[in-house]
Amino acid sequence: EVRLVESGGGLVQPGESLRLSCAASGFAFSAYEMNWVRQAPGKGPEWVSRISRRGDITSYTDSVKGRFTISRNNAKNTLYLQMNNLTPEDTAVYYCKRADAGWPERGQGTQVTVSS
Repeated sequence: EVRLVESGGGLVQPGESLRLSCAASGFAFSAYEMNWVRQAPGKGPEWVSRISRRGDITSYTDSVKGRFTISRNNAKNTLYLQMNNLTPEDTAVYYCKRADAGWPERGQGTQVTVSS
């Protein structure tokens, strides 16, 4: 059974940082590209970032370029998202998912709230 458990969210002020983690199990983590996706209140899911199987190729939505960094540790079956210089527009529930999986196949998410 595929299991994805996100953690690391919280309440921060604008300009601060957070590091999200996603612990994966139930599948060969290193064999899959992975995504971070977020959903803000009242809005649909928004793709945030993607990383290749070896971690050497990454991509980001324009609004987070230069602020967020996706990475992975295949030995630990863990995906990360380093988020710097957070803004209120980054407030959302953040989910990790396999790049080949549909929206329902995601973890429970971790809440990120950016507010002064």
